[in-house]
Amino acid sequence: MGWTSGGTPVRVPEPKVRTLLAALLTELLAEPGRAVPVDRLIDALWGDRPPRNPVGTLQARVSQLRKVLDDAEPGARALVAARPPGYALDLPPDAVDAGEFAALLVRAGRAADPVAKADLLGSALALWRGPAFEGFADAPFAEAVAAGLEEHRLAALEEHAEARLDLGEHAAVAAELAAAVAEHPLRERLRAAHLRALYRAGRQAEALAGYHDLRERLAADLGVDPGPELTALYQSMLEQDPYEAGRPRTAPRLPAALGELIGREREVERARALLAAHRLVTLTGTGGVGKTRLALETAARSAAVHPDGVWFVELGADRPATPAEVARRIGHVLGLRDEAAPDPGPGAVERVGEALRARRTLLVLDNCEHVIEQVADLAGRLLAAAPGLRVLATSREPLGLPDERLLIVPPLDLPAQEAGPPATFDALPESGAVRLFAARASAADPGFALDAASAPWVAAICRRLDGVPLALELAATRVRAFGVRELAARLDDRFRVLAGGRRGGPERQRTLRAVIDWSWGLLGEDERAVLRRLAVHAGGCTLAAAEDVCGADAGVLARLVDRSLVVRARDGRYRLLESVAAYGLERLREAGEEGGLRRRHVRYYTGLARRADEKLRGPEQSEWLERLDQEGANLRAALDHGAGLPLVNALGWYWHLRGRFGEAQCAFKEALEASSEADPGRVEAETWLAGFTMLAGETTDSERLRVAALEQYKDQDTFAYARAEWFLSHVHWAYGDIAANQARVEHALAVFRARADPWYTAAALATRAKFAIVHGGPAAMERDGGESMDLFTTLGDAWGRLEATDALSRRAEITGDYTAAAAHHREGLRLAEELGMWPEVSFRTSGLGRVALLTGALGEARDLHERALRIATRQAARSAEEFAEAGLGLVARARGDLDAAERHLRAPLGWLRGIGGTAGIAFLHAQLGYVAELRGDADAALALQLDGLACARAIGDPRAVALALEG
Repeated sequence: MGWTSGGTPVRVPEPKVRTLLAALLTELLAEPGRAVPVDRLIDALWGDRPPRNPVGTLQARVSQLRKVLDDAEPGARALVAARPPGYALDLPPDAVDAGEFAALLVRAGRAADPVAKADLLGSALALWRGPAFEGFADAPFAEAVAAGLEEHRLAALEEHAEARLDLGEHAAVAAELAAAVAEHPLRERLRAAHLRALYRAGRQAEALAGYHDLRERLAADLGVDPGPELTALYQSMLEQDPYEAGRPRTAPRLPAALGELIGREREVERARALLAAHRLVTLTGTGGVGKTRLALETAARSAAVHPDGVWFVELGADRPATPAEVARRIGHVLGLRDEAAPDPGPGAVERVGEALRARRTLLVLDNCEHVIEQVADLAGRLLAAAPGLRVLATSREPLGLPDERLLIVPPLDLPAQEAGPPATFDALPESGAVRLFAARASAADPGFALDAASAPWVAAICRRLDGVPLALELAATRVRAFGVRELAARLDDRFRVLAGGRRGGPERQRTLRAVIDWSWGLLGEDERAVLRRLAVHAGGCTLAAAEDVCGADAGVLARLVDRSLVVRARDGRYRLLESVAAYGLERLREAGEEGGLRRRHVRYYTGLARRADEKLRGPEQSEWLERLDQEGANLRAALDHGAGLPLVNALGWYWHLRGRFGEAQCAFKEALEASSEADPGRVEAETWLAGFTMLAGETTDSERLRVAALEQYKDQDTFAYARAEWFLSHVHWAYGDIAANQARVEHALAVFRARADPWYTAAALATRAKFAIVHGGPAAMERDGGESMDLFTTLGDAWGRLEATDALSRRAEITGDYTAAAAHHREGLRLAEELGMWPEVSFRTSGLGRVALLTGALGEARDLHERALRIATRQAARSAEEFAEAGLGLVARARGDLDAAERHLRAPLGWLRGIGGTAGIAFLHAQLGYVAELRGDADAALALQLDGLACARAIGDPRAVALALEG
């Protein structure tokens, strides 16, 4: 089988054509570029029974092969080249698996890093999908090449096994070599690797039995004994010698780990790879994230490549003052008696360096952060003195040496955050945090089980504790006392709830507060001030916000990042883990700074929202939408702490663009309730509230809302009044008094033109173009919609272009230009999706569904309207729901499903009556009349059409009147 450049399998169905391809491949592998003579190809295909015209028949087979290749990938027929004295495959050797296999073996032979070598050999072996030249291995033309490839495969398998044994993968190698040993029982190198794997995996009896089996087979089949390497290996296994034929098995000097390491598979492999390639690796991360446990696991799995030992040095018990005192601690672990003197002199470092000089050793230095300068000095000197030494350090900040490689240990991965109610157990993705918490909770409380009832609360606990293993383990000990639901509710008081519950281990890790106290104690006053002030932010902050609100110097902030107390995310934002933030707030209150910091926080984010409000109408719209999305938690915190009308008014257009109508409505209500009648910005806030009340779909008459809001502008600026007129007419243009709405937009447009304001002029034109559906007709729609599009395109405003496409798509639909209508809807859908305006996504999807309905594609129309309804329901966008429900009713009627049609068409009627949606009522009544007519109920049909006609005449829409009269 072959594959195209895109990875599509290519099968050659005809046997003779497959034979031809195999013969050409054998020559390609033997000598690339050389042609296979015609007579040899004829012999390969037909042997001693050639056809009557062998050369002509061969040419026909070549043509068939070329056609197969060309059908798979145009132009590939040229790969089969006619070249005297026959034909050749015009391919580089590495274009076939065998060539790539050989290239990987060469790279593996040059690799000095054992991990890289094992990976390269593994990649080479993964290319084998079955025997070489399967089906042709016994053919004379392929026999030698197939045998050679198989020999190379077995040699690579043996080398790969030995490399993995050096990396400590004993049990896996033993399992994977079993089948190869059964197939090739007399290969001594293969047997040696298998026996060594069995022995190191603790299966000594099987290893000895395997040796006896080999010895008996060699004697019976060949009359020889096993070679000297196998004999030495057998003897060392009998004596349980730690040296297996010159390969030492080290017993790591590591503390025994309690419990399985959960959720760290990826980090262990990354740490091992770094340690194989570099001599100094530091695991950094916040307190309690599991650096020590990860270091122990990494060291244990790396022990095989450190024949002179793995040594663990814990530096947290006291505080050595000099590199010599740290060296004394290391010397004590190594068993160097002269390092045990109570007052080590300056030669202590040299003596430890001399002891390690000739050793291939791994030194694990744990908890370095409180002696960082001493450890950095010592590590640099020891690494220079002992070329076989590797150092694995754990610290809350880097050592800062030039050749140091960092692995930042993250918290455990969290369950995905879902919108709406907590995830069910079935929907809860397995995460390291959940697995760890569930395992420890089960150990603490035999009655605990991770099931559908507990899963949402476990997920909440894991998120609230940021996936930090120590916090999760402390919380798990409280499950028996509280249960997961109550525990989740009490995490606002986490330092009291998670106090105690853990015995053993360092004092600094017995409570959550002690973990953070330890880090706090290592900070200078300037670092403490910035850390506690950062806690005023919610969801992180930018560097500019940290500098402005907290007075943070960039250097101090960088040191806090280095010390793993502040996390710098990939987007450049700085954030605190929730537990660190809670601790920082306590310290902020102790310092008496909270009130002042809250006021600075409110002032900063109100200013940010005001700048955003200006930028959201123009070319930077998308960038500022994303920026406000990132600051959502800070904006809510500012509102919670008294930002009031200035902030909500600045956020009004943002909430509108994002379709967050309910959130905006609540925010404006709260801000207005907290303000006085004389507060500046109150009239503007009342206007926003009226608009969002309509958009949120409350059953309040939209015309009354408009009139009440606009009455407050008697003493206001004309431009402000015009903006309010436009906005309140725009948000529900088809509901309420349509004629009054149109008049308001006409007045507002005149003001905007007089002020030469291009953005508001374009916005009012787009709205007026919609009213032209009722009065004005397609020409007016095209005129206003086109001018609006031109202005918004010049301004670079994506929302504006989206708004203009609405009128243009409606005009194309009315005039029967369905191709143009669909193109406008697709462009609008693209813009809405890019901006994240999901109510508009629903409208545009329904619009495409309407075009599909009009062109007879009923299945597509139904699917599009169903998708639109799902989006609208999820976003609580009632107008979009109504539009999608009506579309589904139209599709169901066209398909003859009258019950479904009536159900969909009646669904929005109650809501429309409550908000004064007379235009929608007229349309739905006409459609329900058609359904009744199709059922044969003329009386009901007539009554519905008359009701629709009355509504249509009330709004003065000639198209609605025509539809009712037709019915």
